[in-house]
Amino acid sequence: MPVSRRGFLGRVAAGAAASTAVGAALPEQEAAAQPQQSMVLRGMRTDREWERFLGGQDLIWKRLPRTWYEGPFLGNGLLGSMIYQEPGENALRFTIHHSEVQDHRPTEGGSDWGVARLPVGNLLLRPVGAITGVDLRLDLWNAELRGTITTDKGKLKLRALVHNDRTMLLATVEASAGEEGFGWEFKPSPAVSPRIVREDPPKGFEPNPAPVTRTEDGLGITVQSLVAGGQTVSAYRQRGSGRERTYYLAVAHSHPGTDAEGRARTTVRKASALPVSSLRRTHYEWWHRFYRKSFISVPDGMLQSFYWIQLYKLACAAREHAPVMATTGPWVEPTPWPGVWWNLNVQLEYWPVHGSNHLELDAIPRTLAENTDVLIGALKPEYRADSAGLRRSTDAQCEDNGTVPVPGVGDSPEVGNLPWALHNVWLTYRHTMDRGVLEDVLYPLLRRSTNYYLHFLTEQSDGRLHLPKTFSPEYGAAPDCTYDLALLRWSCQTLLTTVELLDKDDPLVPKWREVLEKLVDYPVDENGFMIGTGVPFAKSHRHYSHMLSVYPLYLVNWDQQEHRDLIARSLKHWISFEGALRGYSFSGAASISTQMGRGDDALTYLRELVARFIQPNTHYYEAGPVIETPLSGAQAIHDMLCQSWGGTIRFFPGVPGEWKDVTLHDFRTEGAFLVSAVRAGGRTRWVRVRSLAGEACRVRHSIGGRVAVAGVGGPAPKWRDLGNGEIELELDREDEAVIYPAGTRPDFRIAPVKVTTPAEPWGLPELPQAGAVTQVDLTGHFDNDAITTEMYYGDGDFDGTGRTYPMAQLPQTGQTEDDGITFAFTNGSEGSDNNVIAAGQKVAVPAGSYAKLHVLGAGDTGNVSVPARATYADGSTGTPTIQLTGWMSGPAYGETEAVRTSQIHTRTGPLGTKAAIFHQVVELDPAKELSAITLTAPSGTARAHVFALSLEKND
Repeated sequence: MPVSRRGFLGRVAAGAAASTAVGAALPEQEAAAQPQQSMVLRGMRTDREWERFLGGQDLIWKRLPRTWYEGPFLGNGLLGSMIYQEPGENALRFTIHHSEVQDHRPTEGGSDWGVARLPVGNLLLRPVGAITGVDLRLDLWNAELRGTITTDKGKLKLRALVHNDRTMLLATVEASAGEEGFGWEFKPSPAVSPRIVREDPPKGFEPNPAPVTRTEDGLGITVQSLVAGGQTVSAYRQRGSGRERTYYLAVAHSHPGTDAEGRARTTVRKASALPVSSLRRTHYEWWHRFYRKSFISVPDGMLQSFYWIQLYKLACAAREHAPVMATTGPWVEPTPWPGVWWNLNVQLEYWPVHGSNHLELDAIPRTLAENTDVLIGALKPEYRADSAGLRRSTDAQCEDNGTVPVPGVGDSPEVGNLPWALHNVWLTYRHTMDRGVLEDVLYPLLRRSTNYYLHFLTEQSDGRLHLPKTFSPEYGAAPDCTYDLALLRWSCQTLLTTVELLDKDDPLVPKWREVLEKLVDYPVDENGFMIGTGVPFAKSHRHYSHMLSVYPLYLVNWDQQEHRDLIARSLKHWISFEGALRGYSFSGAASISTQMGRGDDALTYLRELVARFIQPNTHYYEAGPVIETPLSGAQAIHDMLCQSWGGTIRFFPGVPGEWKDVTLHDFRTEGAFLVSAVRAGGRTRWVRVRSLAGEACRVRHSIGGRVAVAGVGGPAPKWRDLGNGEIELELDREDEAVIYPAGTRPDFRIAPVKVTTPAEPWGLPELPQAGAVTQVDLTGHFDNDAITTEMYYGDGDFDGTGRTYPMAQLPQTGQTEDDGITFAFTNGSEGSDNNVIAAGQKVAVPAGSYAKLHVLGAGDTGNVSVPARATYADGSTGTPTIQLTGWMSGPAYGETEAVRTSQIHTRTGPLGTKAAIFHQVVELDPAKELSAITLTAPSGTARAHVFALSLEKND
C-alpha cells in the first residue's frame, strides 16, 4: 500500500495549517511603539561578492594527495569522483562512482553484499614525466578543480568538474612542451562489494561477471553486467589533439533492464558536440544559484571554511531525486559500510539541509514514501497488517535481507530506526509547512511505526506502560530503553498534533494519549540518563542514543529548569569516557551544549572534532569513508547560530564568547521562516524574519533592552512583547520584519565578518620545512597494519598474536606532533597498512644536511635496537642505532611517549592495557648531505615497527 506522492517537496502550501507549538500566554496589551520606517536589506547580491567570499574558503593542494581523504572531490548527487595519486604509479586517479550503482540480491547477503554499493572504475591521467609537484584548487563557487601538475618533463594545466545536469565528468588538460604525450586511461573496477576489505563474500555468493570494454563510433564503452540482471555502463571519449584535450565520461545504471548503455552513450555524444564553455556555463549557473540560498559568516577562519566545504560536499552527495545517501556519499572506497545506515548516519547526513535552506537536497521523505511496501515487508508477517519498520542497514530503496527484530527477542532488538528517520520527515514538514509532507508521508508511516511499539507495551503493577528489551544504538539492549521511550513519546505527541492539523478522526487517538499519560519515565541514576532499566551508562560509547530525548527531539530540554541538572550530568558523564568516542560524539556534544547556552563548550567540542578526526579535505573515516560526521559538524554550527525548536526562533543561542561578529542570512527555521541576523562587537544589532507560510512567529531575539520592529519593504507588523527577550510577531505569508534596539538605526547590510582567528586553507600545504623539520614519506614502504577499530578487531596484527592499537585513540589527521617535531601519521581505512617493520628497507629522504633523525615507533614483543644505516650523497655511510621500547612498557631508552592509549585491541575485544608509540631521536652527521636511511632488522625475536620519520636540521 504505497503512499501517495502529491508533489510533497519543494512547495509551501497556501493557507498552511496553524503552528503546532504551544506558545506562551500573550499580554493583553500590544507593545507600544511608534510607526517605524521601512527597512531594506542589502549585500551579498553580486557574483563578485560571492566569488570573493567563497574563494577564501577554497581547498588548496601544494603537494600530491595520496588517498581519498586527502584529495579533491567532485559530485552532483549521482556521479562522484575523488582525485588522488594512483597507488604505486606515476598517475593521477579520478575515481568514478555513481550512487545508483549497486547489486540487487537482497536475500543473498543483504546490505553488506547482496544490495551493496559497487565500484565503477578509475580514470587515470598519465603524464609523460615523473610528477614532481602540484598546485591545485577546488573552486567552491564554480564546483571545479583547477590547477597545475608539474613533472620533470613539463606541466599539465588541469580543469575538471562533474557536470551538475549531465551526470558526466568533464576534464580538460593543456600540456606544455614536453608533456604533449600525456594520456587518459579508464580502468574498470570489479563489481564486488567494498565490504571485501573486511571479509570474504558469503559462501555460494556468485561473483558478478568481469566488465567488458569495447570501442564503437569513437566511444569507449565498458559494460558491467550483473548476476541479478541489469547493467552499469561507462561511456567515454576524448576530443582534441596535441597539447589541449578534453575528456568526457558518463555512467548509467539500470536494473533489471539494460538501457544504461544507451543513456551513457547519449550523454557523452550530446555533451561532446557542445562547446566546453557552454557546458561549464550551465554547470556554474546551478552552483551559483545554490550558494545564494543562504549565507553564514563567522570569525573563525577554519570553521567558516569547514562549513562552506560541507555545503559543497552536501550538494555533491545529495539531491531530492537521487538515492538517499549511503554512508560513503556517492563515492566508493574500500569500506565495511557499503550501504545506507539508518541508526544515525542518514539522520545526521540530512540535518543541515533545513537551516541552510536547501530542501532541494532532501531525499528522505521521497525515499520512505516510495518504499512503504518495503518498510511493511521488513517486519515479520504477523505485524504487517498495521505496522512498518526499517532495518539498520539497507540499500537506497530500504531493502535488505532478514526482518526488523522483535522487542524482547534476541540480543539486539533494534526497532527505533523508522521513527527516528521519520523525525527527519517531521523536520522537513516544519521547515516547509508543506501539508503534503505531513499527509502523504509522515502520518501514514509514523502511525505504522508507532503501532509496532504498541504491540509490545504492557501495563505492569506500577500502573505504568513498559517496553520489553530493545536496543540502544550502538550500546546494548535493555528493557525500558531510553532511546525507544523517547521515540515512542515523540511519536505519540507528533501523531496527536498531526491528526489535529489534518482534521482526521483517528480511532488510535485515545491510545496515543494513554501512552503519554502512562509511559514509564526515563531510567536515570546519579550519572544521568541510563541505557534502560538495570543498564547504566558505564562504558565509552560514540552514540548519544540514550540522550535522544534531549537532542534532537528536545522532549527534555534546557528551557525546562527542572531538567537542567539531568542534561548537564548526562552530557558530562557520556563524553568523559574515552576509547570509543568518534567524530560525531563531539559534534553531538557541541549541539547539546548550544541548547544549554554554552557556546564556549560547543566551540571546544568542534575544535576537538577537527583536531582529532577531520581529514585534510574535511572528509572522515571510521574504518572506511563515513560522510555523516563532517555534515553533523555543519549542523552544530547551525545550532550555535539559530535554533527553532519548541515553537520559538532563537537567535545566537550558542555563540562562543570569542565570536564577537557573526552574519546569518536566509536561514530557514521551523514554521517556514527565512531569518537573518547580525552580531557585531559581541551584541546582536538586528534580526529579520520573513514568513513563507503565515505561521505564528515567536522570536527570542538576543537583543538587550528595548526593541523596535520595522517592516521590510512595507509597514511594521503588529507585535507583542512576551518578556525575557521574546516577542511575538503577526506576519502574514511573505511578510517581513526587522527587530533592532530601540533608538538606533543599524546598518541593515549582509556581509562577511572579519576573520579574527585565521587558519591555513583546507587541503594539503607544502610539507613543513620551517626551522628545520622535514617529514619523510614512508607510505610506499608500509607492510603492517597495527591499528583496528572498536567495530572490527580482525584485520590488524601488531605483535603476531592479533593485538593492535585502537584507532580512536591515535592521531587521526594525518599529522601529529611531539616535542615540537611534526610527523606524518597514517591512520586510514580499515585493512590498510600504516607502519613498516624494519627488515632492511632503504628509505629515500629529501636531500639535505640533517643533524637528527626523529622516529615514531615501538617494539612489539619487547625492546628493540635497530642498527640503521645512513647513506650520504658522497657515498659514505653512518650507522645510527634506533632504540625503541616495547609498546606496552614505559620508555627504556630516553624516548618520549608521543602517543599513549588506555587500551589495546585483541581479536576478541578491547583489553585495558596501556600501550605507547615512542619518539626516539638519533644523531646524524650534519656536515654531509643525507640521501637515504636503511631500516635494518634488529636481532632477536622482537620486531621494530616504524610509523613515521622526520629529519631535523641545525638551527
